[in-house]
Amino acid sequence: MTGSVEINFALLATLIVYLILMILVGLLAYRVTSNLSDYILGGRRLGAGTAALSAGASDMSGWLLLGLPGAVYAAGMNQLWIAVGLTIGAYLNWQFVAERLRRFTAAARDSITIPAYFENRFRDETSALRVVSALVILVFFTFYTSAGLVAAGTLFEGTFGIDYELALAIGAAVILVYTLLGGFLAVSWTDFIQGILMFVALVLVPVITIMNLGGWTETSQMVAQLNPGALDAFHDITLFGIISLMAWGLGYFGQPHVLARFMAIRSPGDIPLARFIGITWMVVALFGAMLTGFAGIAYFGEAGLANPETVFILLIQALFNPWVAGCLIAAVLAAIMSTIDSQLLVSSSALSEDFYKRFFRPAASDTELVWIGRGTVLGIGVLATLLALNPDAAVLDLVSYAWAGFGAAFGPVIILSVFWRGMNRNGALAGIVTGALTVLIWERYEGGLFDMYEILPGFILATLAIFLFSRVGKGPTEDMKREFDAVQRAQREG
Repeated sequence: MTGSVEINFALLATLIVYLILMILVGLLAYRVTSNLSDYILGGRRLGAGTAALSAGASDMSGWLLLGLPGAVYAAGMNQLWIAVGLTIGAYLNWQFVAERLRRFTAAARDSITIPAYFENRFRDETSALRVVSALVILVFFTFYTSAGLVAAGTLFEGTFGIDYELALAIGAAVILVYTLLGGFLAVSWTDFIQGILMFVALVLVPVITIMNLGGWTETSQMVAQLNPGALDAFHDITLFGIISLMAWGLGYFGQPHVLARFMAIRSPGDIPLARFIGITWMVVALFGAMLTGFAGIAYFGEAGLANPETVFILLIQALFNPWVAGCLIAAVLAAIMSTIDSQLLVSSSALSEDFYKRFFRPAASDTELVWIGRGTVLGIGVLATLLALNPDAAVLDLVSYAWAGFGAAFGPVIILSVFWRGMNRNGALAGIVTGALTVLIWERYEGGLFDMYEILPGFILATLAIFLFSRVGKGPTEDMKREFDAVQRAQREG
């Protein structure tokens, strides 16, 4: 009993210190946030390391420390293909989109949000592009955020045995405070810290577990005895299944919270270093998450786990000193928080910049818009928290296609907007609508021959819609062509 009290005290103490640190970072960012560009995009002054780690941390979420280890624990190494797809997608995004998007968003009237970029890039005087893309962001992210809060509440509840509603309120309050105060800089700086925590945890946990089991050879032999198929990346999976898992990588091209890091980086010249840091972090983190699930099969043996997604947390509690365990559990919370804060900020920017300023107060001052942004962070956070009070499966189901929704709706539009001179407003609008609707409809009716990850048909159909509808109506204006050529020239000259 005494040991249990000591463990709970150590876990609670380290988590409290961590949460206070996040709030202090928010207060520091508050002091250097003076206008809307600072609040929404950090004044475009992120360094390479901060941009890289905050992009990785905000994109991976608790899925990296809970979902992926759990999937490998339950199914074995055939889950490798999702990691391969994500790595390829992230690399291609950094290699071919990041620098071009940074240049294009600056050239297109200094656009600081994705909806504003679409409107300015394609000279959309009707505001249809801005409204539709902002609505896509708000719908997906409100439910996505609530699901993240469910995960945070569940983590606190399972770790300390406290009431779910209280756990949810604590997690939501801390995230809201530092995001509301410091905006993009607070989110990026905290994501940087959270990214380091996640990296350390994903190296330590599998290494210590495998050492505890006697080494890699012994661990592999134990897994082979328990589940021979777990060692085979091709076990119980078809070529179509591999393609479907790897299609997760397509999602990177359309995630607003990842694209925001490209837009905010200090200079296009910082992209190569950021790419190296980001991809290295990602490969090690994914490899560590998979090894954790794999080693968990051997560690927990025939008794197994009722919930595979708890494998990471249970290994921490079993193998580490309570104070070290507290820091590593904080890494799980960091993974959850780093995504929620980014989602809140992107949703806030959609309301303050893309609705309030555009339709209600075009002459609003920067100070007013910053406070509107803070108010919308609070409003969306409260709404998401209310949705999360009842951890219903219907809410969590939306997470499974939110990634696909953004990837299919925005991915093809982003890629073609920085590569194709002939794209116009009609094509962009058709791509966003087609991608989003395809994902929503396909997810609802998939089955049989259509049993594939919905991002794949969504991405393909959205791309076709862009090419088709870009031939409808007026083509690109001369101003659009000059801007495109100028950006491409700057890209070639470096």
